[in-house]
Amino acid sequence: MATMTTWVFEGTVLPSGDTARLSFGQDSSSEQLPGQYAVPGLVDSHCHLTLATGPNGPVLRGADLAAERLAELTQAGVSAVRDVGGNREITLELARTADPDRPLVLAAGRFLAPNGRYFPDAYEPVAPADLLTAVEAEIAAGATWLKLVGDFPEVGPDGPIRGSKVSPSYEIEVVEAMVELAHARNVRVAAHVNTDHVSELIRVGIDSVEHGTALTEKDLQALGARGGAWTPTLCASVSPSPDETPERKARREERSAYLASILPLAERYGVRVLTGSDVVGTVAAEIDQLVRHGLTVEQAITAASTGAQDFLGLSGTGNLVTYDADPREHPDVLATPAAVVLNQRRVS
Repeated sequence: MATMTTWVFEGTVLPSGDTARLSFGQDSSSEQLPGQYAVPGLVDSHCHLTLATGPNGPVLRGADLAAERLAELTQAGVSAVRDVGGNREITLELARTADPDRPLVLAAGRFLAPNGRYFPDAYEPVAPADLLTAVEAEIAAGATWLKLVGDFPEVGPDGPIRGSKVSPSYEIEVVEAMVELAHARNVRVAAHVNTDHVSELIRVGIDSVEHGTALTEKDLQALGARGGAWTPTLCASVSPSPDETPERKARREERSAYLASILPLAERYGVRVLTGSDVVGTVAAEIDQLVRHGLTVEQAITAASTGAQDFLGLSGTGNLVTYDADPREHPDVLATPAAVVLNQRRVS
């Protein structure tokens, strides 16, 4: 639906709540955008453009799936994506190239995990001795983030073994050297971690915690002191699965209750909460889950927009997603934008 028309929005811009008149495009003819409320572009800060669901967990796919995902994200009002692991040949190429018809892509490239420490069909193992070399290769190929699998259950031929111990993937000294190398190259590190190993990872300097179901108040204090971020990926962490047993349901509900107790503390300690769809959710659904787990609607919208833009070094300029109703009163409206402006052009 992209045209040369200048599109004009007049209404309330969130999360600030300011009333504004915004114009997009420079054509002599202008047209009013539908909707009375707007957000300056949503951000999916934990996305996997090339991962699909397989029988034993995620599997790597190619350019067709990435294009399909990006089209869906565009229609949902997402203007920027941080891809935190996948098919590096596709994601790093997307990160290197600009395209006004799709969201901006920041990419971490491959998953960094040793043999037997991640989903077998989703990555190529990196031995501890090869980690720094692999990091150099990702940075040379355009990665501005690195994705460390900080801990993981034991893995068998069919994927993660249910009930097995979740252990650190690399010795902490190896991770510390990796983080130092990344920061020396002006690259940041996102870490998948679901155990108390998160404390050590924060100590050695990771920049964002992904999932983080075992974060404590002390961890948040340490992470916030360095201006770090947390992407809880609640759609992935607390959503029920079709084959859920009573025991797994109980663990999930316990995890949900714990996250609801700890999430509201993030802002107190200066931790930037981010929204991430992972493989199973959407940004709108993640905002809803953040609110259900203790954030205000304004805080959740900030996590999905201006807060993420600030943390990721993005301006948000030229992007807008509008809604007919006030998302602060009707959060469900976030799933049905009235209009989407991407890179100064209306695309939906």
